[in-house]
Amino acid sequence: MTTTGEDHVTARGGPWWWERRRSAVLDAGLAVVSAVECGLEGIPFAREAGIPEAAGVVFGVLAGVVLLVRRKWPIAVVLVAIAVTPAAMGFLMGVVGLYSLAASEVPRRIIGSLAGMQLVGVLIVMFVRMRQDLAREDLEVEDWIVPFASITTALGMTAPPLLLGLYVGARRRLMESLRERADSLERELQLLAERAEERAEWARNEERTRIAREMHDVVAHRVSLMVVHAAALQAVARKDPEKAVRNAALVGDMGRQALTELREMLGVLRAGADGGRVRERSSVPLAAVGAAAAAAASRAVGESDGAGEGPCLSEIGELVGQSAAAGMVVDLSVEGESRGYAPEVESTAYRVVQEALTNVHKHAAGAKTYVRLAHRVSEIAMQVENEPPPEVGASAGLPSGGNGLVGMKERVSALGGVFVSGPTEAGGFRVSAVIPAS
Repeated sequence: MTTTGEDHVTARGGPWWWERRRSAVLDAGLAVVSAVECGLEGIPFAREAGIPEAAGVVFGVLAGVVLLVRRKWPIAVVLVAIAVTPAAMGFLMGVVGLYSLAASEVPRRIIGSLAGMQLVGVLIVMFVRMRQDLAREDLEVEDWIVPFASITTALGMTAPPLLLGLYVGARRRLMESLRERADSLERELQLLAERAEERAEWARNEERTRIAREMHDVVAHRVSLMVVHAAALQAVARKDPEKAVRNAALVGDMGRQALTELREMLGVLRAGADGGRVRERSSVPLAAVGAAAAAAASRAVGESDGAGEGPCLSEIGELVGQSAAAGMVVDLSVEGESRGYAPEVESTAYRVVQEALTNVHKHAAGAKTYVRLAHRVSEIAMQVENEPPPEVGASAGLPSGGNGLVGMKERVSALGGVFVSGPTEAGGFRVSAVIPAS
């Protein structure tokens, strides 16, 4: 799409007030023709006025050259044409000048006044000239012939250029209006395209963040427990073979579940079109990846064939039991009467507790942990607090990307809740969140 307004502006290549060179050439040609006409008509005018013919020619040439400024000052051209009408000169100047005036942006009342003045001037001059010619030739005609011929001539020299100029001016204004409207629509389309691109980029960034958060929720907790169980397996392998076997089985189960969930999410990224054809990476919708990640995350707390639509508060006990099985001392307390909440509320509350327990595994292995869940009238509150680890600097040696707390805060804030985390005075760490119940 081209910018019509810019094309229109750049088309100005003529000198002075002309938009194009051909317009300047046309006006110069008309001025020359008008000057020649008025110069020739100035000869009989000079004879009748009793002045030198050269003076009449010069007067006619000067009057005719005024047509050169018809686009810049059309009113001046019409006034000069009216002024030289009694001298019976300026036929071309009067017609072209009136056309230029009607086609210009001059107010209609001025156009009408000047057109009326020119009509009356031509009418009077033609009437007087015809009466004089008839008297000079000693011709007898009907009384209505002279007025009729005068009126017809005056209308013929005034009405056609006036109407044509009004039509051309109206058409020009219509074209300019359409051009401005096209420019405005093009600017609006460009603005809409820019906004659409911004929204698309924002949506892509949001979806990437969601995918990263869901993958973190899916993998981090299970892998953390796998590392803890592997460390316990190493410690009891010789002392308690039966416990070592149980720990090994837990590690294997969690590893298989984590791999299954990862395979589901990555499979969406590699999914092909119909017929198994592989799509380009840019054609894979991020929303589909996010949906798959959310679906995989919802099965993170179930069995390998897990059912259910997502994690819920009723599974908090099982989550705490997994951490206890990994050697963590966890105390779970629930206040208030449990009731059903919206799926996103229960999922977010579950994720907060899950991530907080994962952080305890990572950074405070062996520390006693308290999980508190409170059902209130219009909100649900949860808090996970751990005591200082038994040994200073004790940890399971798990890597941390620093995204867990950020993800929890994003989840809670998205539901209009409040999230607070930080160290305690006793040297432990506390994670608290309050989520509206609806």
